[in-house]
Amino acid sequence: MSSLLSIGKSGLLAAQVGLSTTGNNITNANTAGYNRQVAIQGDTGTQYQGFGYVGTGTEIQAVRRYYDNFLATSLRSAEANQASLDAYSGQISQIDNLLADPTAGLSPALQDFFSGVQDATANPASAAARQSLLSNAQSLASRFQDMSAKLTEISAGVNSTITSTVNEINSYATQIAAINNTIAGLTTDQAAPNDLLDKRDQMLTELNKLVKINVTPGDNNMLNVQFGTGQPLVVGNQPFQLATASSPTDVSRVTIGYQSSNGNFSALPDSVFTGGQMGGLMEFRNGALDKAQNALGQVAASLATAFNAQHVLGQDQNGDLGTNFFNPIQAYVGTSTRNSPASTAEVTAVVTDGSALTASDYSVDYDGTNYNVTRKSDGKVTAVTGSPQEIDGVTYTFSGTPQAKDNFLVRPTYNAATSLSVAITDTTKIALAAPIATSAATANAGNAKITAGSVDKNYLTAGNALTAPSTLTFDKASGTLSGFPAGQDVTVTVNGTPTVYPAGTPVPYTDGASISFGGVNFAISGTPVDKDTFTVGPNTSGVGDSRNGALLAGLQTKNVMNNGTATFQTSYAQMVNFVGTKAREAQISSTSADASVKQATAAQQSVSGVNLDEEAANLLRYQQAYQASGKVMQVASQLFDTLLSIGN
Repeated sequence: MSSLLSIGKSGLLAAQVGLSTTGNNITNANTAGYNRQVAIQGDTGTQYQGFGYVGTGTEIQAVRRYYDNFLATSLRSAEANQASLDAYSGQISQIDNLLADPTAGLSPALQDFFSGVQDATANPASAAARQSLLSNAQSLASRFQDMSAKLTEISAGVNSTITSTVNEINSYATQIAAINNTIAGLTTDQAAPNDLLDKRDQMLTELNKLVKINVTPGDNNMLNVQFGTGQPLVVGNQPFQLATASSPTDVSRVTIGYQSSNGNFSALPDSVFTGGQMGGLMEFRNGALDKAQNALGQVAASLATAFNAQHVLGQDQNGDLGTNFFNPIQAYVGTSTRNSPASTAEVTAVVTDGSALTASDYSVDYDGTNYNVTRKSDGKVTAVTGSPQEIDGVTYTFSGTPQAKDNFLVRPTYNAATSLSVAITDTTKIALAAPIATSAATANAGNAKITAGSVDKNYLTAGNALTAPSTLTFDKASGTLSGFPAGQDVTVTVNGTPTVYPAGTPVPYTDGASISFGGVNFAISGTPVDKDTFTVGPNTSGVGDSRNGALLAGLQTKNVMNNGTATFQTSYAQMVNFVGTKAREAQISSTSADASVKQATAAQQSVSGVNLDEEAANLLRYQQAYQASGKVMQVASQLFDTLLSIGN
């Protein structure tokens, strides 16, 4: 009877464990990271009774956790991609809204500025029109500054999020290492602590949403965690702590690396942070944000240099040559904190040619003998052969004594929008007139006419500016013009072919040919007669002249950017289109990622999730088994009582 009683007892205990396990599944159906469990039941062996083997009951061999590593890894991968896209989309939408705003964007301010230039050109003597031009210019500079400030604010927000995310990553790494250690101490050959395994998996899930991780098995049921190209976060029960620090060449930029026990910081490249929130932030910062900031600065710098270049070729109301309308754009130069203490090298960079300017950053390195400038967008290296030297529209100046491996970061356009400002405050200093005047003598017998003329940058060379009029006289016998300023060669261009004539040499006359000397350009067309004269000299009555103003206004539609392929408006439109396209791509990709996560979750939950209908059925099954085992024990007790009564 004791054997039957023992069998019933074993069944009772097994059913009780089954009920407890099922009840635990039901109560944790909504617990994040919980994997359903099942009690694995087996017999306890048999005993030989002479006539054969008789069973001795049952036992619970294990409480198994339903977990599929492949499905869990697939789900983590989908969630890392989803978190990355969500972070990227959330950030780029801010830039998209900023740039595309029809009222707060740059396009209206550009249009107002050039409308002011056109109004002043139409009324060059009007102080009100000139003041309006200055006001529009200041408004344009403020718009550039405001937009740049908002982008800088977004950048600061990214830095803050990166720092907080690193702190979260470190926290999870520490917790995972600690739970690894606990699991290792509780794991036996027969069983593992399921609740701790679930808790660890949930930590891995949350960590993976911050940065995409790779999980590999370690010793004694511990897990190792890496990210990027194998950078460790957890090895067994040892966590590795990340830290943040300012970039050695840009204090406004946060970098991530390992912090050693002795306080040394070892920076990691941004490229190792892929997937998860951190991956999305890095992709946004190094892609859309930098491109938008640089492209906005490129428009600002190109506008300033192109407008200045034309403005200095004009004449103001005081009769003086024009000065810079906008203040020069100084490129950002960051000296690496890792440069040798013995180095006294300094690098300065000024934007001087907006048409050759790119939206790229540059690395300036000293190899022990020479400086080399590397364009980061495509890796093109330019050797420095002198100082100053212009590279991609930026003039570099080098001074001091460099040391091998000295490094400088040059960002020609990153801060250009912020630093754009109007240099002129006096309306009379606006150079709308041309500095030269031409005329054909009223006594000329022929019908030849001379154009109003213009000047180019060579006119600014010392000694080239006209201080007195030059009278050009046509000689019919030789068919030439003479009387050009002494000491200046004359270039005559016919059908696109230039011919240079030495100073003092009579120049053959060709109807309609372009003539230039000392930066002065004009053309004479028609048929002159002998002794007809034409005068080219300084403009002594330019108050009502607006020839240079017309050239300034023409910059609005002139291809002055990207090596003469884009206007200010089209270049800005390209930037807006790029950001808008990226924002839309991110939205579409986010929707796709959501679907992938949903699909991966369904697959994982089909194995590991709790099905309440199934658990309800199991509850009834174990209840019946419990009751039946109790009945077995009751019968055994009654039989035992019967035997005792027979003995009495």
